[in-house]
Amino acid sequence: MTATEGRTIDWRVPAIWTGALVLSMVARVPVEIADAGRRGVDMGVGRAIALEGASHLVVAALLPAIYWLHRRWPVGAGPRNIVIHVLCVVPYSVLHTLGMTALRLLWFNAIVGEAYSFPVTAERLGYEFAKDVISYSMLSGGVLILKHLLDRKPAPPPAVGTLPERFAVRRRGTEIMVDVADIDWVESSGNYAVLHIGGETLEIRSSLTKLEGELDPKRFVRVHKSRLVNIARVVEVTPWVSGDWRIRLQDGAEVNLSRRYRQRFEALVPVKS
Repeated sequence: MTATEGRTIDWRVPAIWTGALVLSMVARVPVEIADAGRRGVDMGVGRAIALEGASHLVVAALLPAIYWLHRRWPVGAGPRNIVIHVLCVVPYSVLHTLGMTALRLLWFNAIVGEAYSFPVTAERLGYEFAKDVISYSMLSGGVLILKHLLDRKPAPPPAVGTLPERFAVRRRGTEIMVDVADIDWVESSGNYAVLHIGGETLEIRSSLTKLEGELDPKRFVRVHKSRLVNIARVVEVTPWVSGDWRIRLQDGAEVNLSRRYRQRFEALVPVKS
């Protein structure tokens, strides 16, 4: 991995946090108005948006620091790291309170020309700290949940089973092992497939189509609606009637190569005129 690749930003993270903070601010605005009303203050929506906007901007600015804290002291690494995060709530609250107060003073007093003051009392600081404990906990939970969700890799598709080299076939009440490479050709017989192996025939309960899907397509090819041949066992191909060809196999059997399947056959065994 190059240095550039190592610094690649997953833009889903800032997009998700932006959406979450906007939703949080929208939810907090009516709460801010209701709190002011209980204090006997008639607060307009614009002022509430400005107050909550300053708070959420500072939270957004502190988010990278929270990510760094979780990388440096992951909470899953033991109780010691959990204690560190608990202690980090204090500087988080101090920075959040100072930052939002500075932004509010700048906006209301310096830009809009409205009065704003932050009462530095034990009650107000306690109130802000209690909110920040909840805020830090929720942000930390969001960091962990997002990491879990975004780091999850899609489930790989089911692995395709390896093509069998041998399989068991019943013969006279016993199971015998048949090497796939020894099969000369296969023909369909109702609900069974008949394996031709060196002049011997063995029946297995399988459709020809199902068996074709279980055999190596680079080795076995359909040459007729009811025939498969092992191309390694083909010794001769000759023209026959109506555009069909005739295939002769090592065991001496002759099988039709239908015009319908000739293209498949020639893709593996080009026939030169």
